[in-house]
Amino acid sequence: MGIATVNPATGETLRTYEAHGPEEVERRVAAAHETYRQYRTTPFAERARLLRAAATLLDEDTEDIARTVTVEMGKPIAAARAEAAKCAKAMRWYARHAEELLADEHPAESDVQDSGADTARVHYRPLGPVLAVMPWNFPLWQVIRFAAPALMAGNTGLLKHASNVPQTALYLGDLFRRAGFPEGCFQTLLIGSREVEGVLRDPRVVAATLTGSEPAGRAVASVAGDEIKKTVLELGGSDPYIVMPSADVVAAVKTAVTARVQNNGQSCIAAKRFIVHRNVYDDFSERFTAAMNALTVGDPLDESTDVGPLATEKGRADLEELVDDAVERGATALCGGHRPEGEELRNGWYYRPTVLTGITPEMRIHREETFGPVATVYPVTDVEEAVAVANDSPFGLSSNVWTRSQEDVAFFVRELEAGGVFVNGMTASHPALPFGGVKRSGYGRELAGHGIREFCNVTTVWQRA
Repeated sequence: MGIATVNPATGETLRTYEAHGPEEVERRVAAAHETYRQYRTTPFAERARLLRAAATLLDEDTEDIARTVTVEMGKPIAAARAEAAKCAKAMRWYARHAEELLADEHPAESDVQDSGADTARVHYRPLGPVLAVMPWNFPLWQVIRFAAPALMAGNTGLLKHASNVPQTALYLGDLFRRAGFPEGCFQTLLIGSREVEGVLRDPRVVAATLTGSEPAGRAVASVAGDEIKKTVLELGGSDPYIVMPSADVVAAVKTAVTARVQNNGQSCIAAKRFIVHRNVYDDFSERFTAAMNALTVGDPLDESTDVGPLATEKGRADLEELVDDAVERGATALCGGHRPEGEELRNGWYYRPTVLTGITPEMRIHREETFGPVATVYPVTDVEEAVAVANDSPFGLSSNVWTRSQEDVAFFVRELEAGGVFVNGMTASHPALPFGGVKRSGYGRELAGHGIREFCNVTTVWQRA
């Protein structure tokens, strides 16, 4: 089976790789297991030194790897550079904080004595080799935000990356080797989705983390559940972006455009449903539509491009189906709603930034995730209706609220069904903040202390003298 890099800006197949066969997969799983037995005992200072070395290498490689990312999945080159920088930042953050995040915890002395112990503490230990099934949309960041805490905790990692970003996947496996991590600490498996089950069922693989689609999450969770293995899932999102009358509408519009078309609109945490109070609806929708319509669609290697192609031909076809279904059922396209015109974009998987209004629950787009530069806009009359529309989704990854009212903020924080509430800004992941969702957006958390403890054995140590 071949695994290929296909340039989404041109449709051209650039490189093809042979998938790893059973013998090579076995070799790498065995290496992860054997390396873990020694690596888990290395001091935090040594792990931190190695991770900082990896961050330095990534900084040095930024231009080359950014171009690779852009050619493989289509994000604008400036965004690819920023992604690499964010990864280096996260590695340095975990190198600096991991030891304190995993320090022993000591219950209150009165509780210890009440339990019958002279001393008691909570100790964090690594679990072992963890399988990471990662997506193409942030092909560096999605991996590093798992790898950095996992390696700092003393685990080893096996990466099954998306099959359309093999060059990035191989680069990541090589990055940690070049930094000096022991052979087997972090390895890439060039395998298809059908081979994931066999790796996950291997008794030497103790847990899995997946970022991807709901069907992929369901499949991995099902196998892991059957094997009684820990999983963390970060799945789809259809994040609400709520604008109330007290908001700074100009600032809300500017951020809304970025929040919707970041990564060419292919982000689980991109704002997708814009829920706007009727008092400012006309102003917001007019400004938002004009700004979306003014975006430059083109070659992602061109520094002036705002929106590049979608990563796959199927991804564009799926997006077109959602838009066409909505329009056929009565929605109005305030801008976009079609592929861009122009001979230079004909062979790539481009789609015009689109704003739809008149959305009803019968439309697929009301329930399904739009993975591309398409926004839906809903008018509402008050905070209660805003929350009702926001929560009327199978997803619950994050949310955005624009208001100057602290009463509104308190209400939305209490009532929104999401893993995050970002007030007067757009959702973003940061090493110091836990990240994850509820409902069909998955479970578990990445990043911060919560993320590094997900793949640890939380050990109670109870002792009498």
